[in-house]
Amino acid sequence: MMKNKNITYILFVIAVLVIINAISSQFYGRYDLTKDKRYTLSEATKSLVQDIDAPLIIDVFLEGNFPSEFRLLRTEVRQIIEEFQFQTNKIKVNYINPIEDEATRQRNIEELTKSGLEPYINTDNSTGKVTQELIFPWAFASYKNKTVKIPLLKRSITQGLDEQINNSVQALEYTFADGFSKLLKEKTKTIAFLKGNGQLDDLDANGRITTQYLNDFLKTLQPYYNIGFFTLDSVATTPTKTLNQLKQFDLIISAKPTEAFTENEKLVLDQYTMNGGKSLWLTESVVMDKDSLYNESGSAVSTIRDLNLTNFFFKYGVRINPSLVKDLYSAPIMLSIGEGNPLQPLQWQYSPLATSNSKHPITKNLNIVRYDFTSPIDTLKNAIAKTILLQSSPKSKLEGTPTIISLSDVTKAPEEASFDSGSQNLAVLLEGEFISVFDKMVLPFKMEGFKSKSTPTKMAVISDGDVIKNSVRRNRPIKLGLDEVSGRVYGNTEFLLNTVNYLLDDTGLINIRTKEISLAYLDSGKTKESKGKWQLINIALPLVILGFFGFTFNYLRKKKYT
Repeated sequence: MMKNKNITYILFVIAVLVIINAISSQFYGRYDLTKDKRYTLSEATKSLVQDIDAPLIIDVFLEGNFPSEFRLLRTEVRQIIEEFQFQTNKIKVNYINPIEDEATRQRNIEELTKSGLEPYINTDNSTGKVTQELIFPWAFASYKNKTVKIPLLKRSITQGLDEQINNSVQALEYTFADGFSKLLKEKTKTIAFLKGNGQLDDLDANGRITTQYLNDFLKTLQPYYNIGFFTLDSVATTPTKTLNQLKQFDLIISAKPTEAFTENEKLVLDQYTMNGGKSLWLTESVVMDKDSLYNESGSAVSTIRDLNLTNFFFKYGVRINPSLVKDLYSAPIMLSIGEGNPLQPLQWQYSPLATSNSKHPITKNLNIVRYDFTSPIDTLKNAIAKTILLQSSPKSKLEGTPTIISLSDVTKAPEEASFDSGSQNLAVLLEGEFISVFDKMVLPFKMEGFKSKSTPTKMAVISDGDVIKNSVRRNRPIKLGLDEVSGRVYGNTEFLLNTVNYLLDDTGLINIRTKEISLAYLDSGKTKESKGKWQLINIALPLVILGFFGFTFNYLRKKKYT
């Protein structure tokens, strides 16, 4: 009888377990219990991933025997891909170690490097012996005959590896979503680069770019937006028609104009803004370029550049002052001191390294941005909301114009006490309902439908055109922000792309960038110092405790039964 009851009980338990398992399989889910919700995808990402209607293949090259920081990044990459796969079964992933096989190691390194996948060189001297190892923190995503490269490591020249890994983990969802967006989304918005006022990169009669100073940033924008060039020359004869044509663009960019704008051109640009048009201005109020210093004397005179835009920006709430910002926290210049001596990097205070506003999505987790001969921006009180995006360091100094600037200045030790002007604004974002520059004024030409107040719109003002200008060597454009000597890459490209995204209300990707993830790291110094103590605690202490309990158990057992 008892045996039958036991069998019945076992069968009952088995039946309950089967039922629970069947029910739970119908309500399967993943639950993110982390405090910062690091594994919870944003709605923008979910919507993007759910648009995948064909196999999307991800090849991840972050495989191998890595230091702990990269093992953490690898784990986080796998976790985020699993979250993508939970949203759709169309995503397939391959984890590849490109340097595992000695026979193909060198060939794989060369092919990946040619594809733009720059390796990270990890130097390890923790054991007293210096070793170097190549790591490829990259992935490829392929979809319908299109392939994009996805950087898994956000590199920074000012941060240690722990901070870089932390920023990389925070940006993983954005990084993959950005890559997927390039593969999945059709271009719906159009950007016009203005020409006709001496801006960078003009077109010849055949529509070809005659210079290449915008080449790198144009390549960066092309996967996201339709791009064109728009001349303001026709304003002189058909201003109304020109305005109507300009309204077809979602954003206009004026990259380093060198010739003054006419009143007619200003009215057209003003009314473009009044009708909700977005704009990005990279303008300079001082005439001075580094190239002008490479002459026999090695010097040049800085002068004021009058673009006839002072009242234009003043009305909107900013003023670009006609002076230069010198900064002790600056990029180097390559010079040869003395005849026959090799080139060497020397600190050049006219190239400030701008730091970012960590609270705004445009500049959050952004690398430093390089400027060359920039001017300070004042913000003026009006109804427009203003956000400072980039600033020089607190160790800055203002230099008026005109003044003689010489390359020989690099040989003189700077008087640090004179760099007391504080941080200077170098990039400002304007948002709101703008009041027309020509409000309550006589218009330079007759215009029907003149607007004195805009619909809500946005504008960004950067006080240096060189922020968007890539170098050209042997008629070939160099990567924007790249220091060719040190190999360092500044954050110019990412800053400009984020600014364009924000101005064009690409809020999906922008919102993903604001995600905060906190990672805890061991202090390597303290770990090394207390290594022996913790090894003793983790290995010897359990054995001592086990021996104590064993001895006590045997002693009590003998005492009880003897």
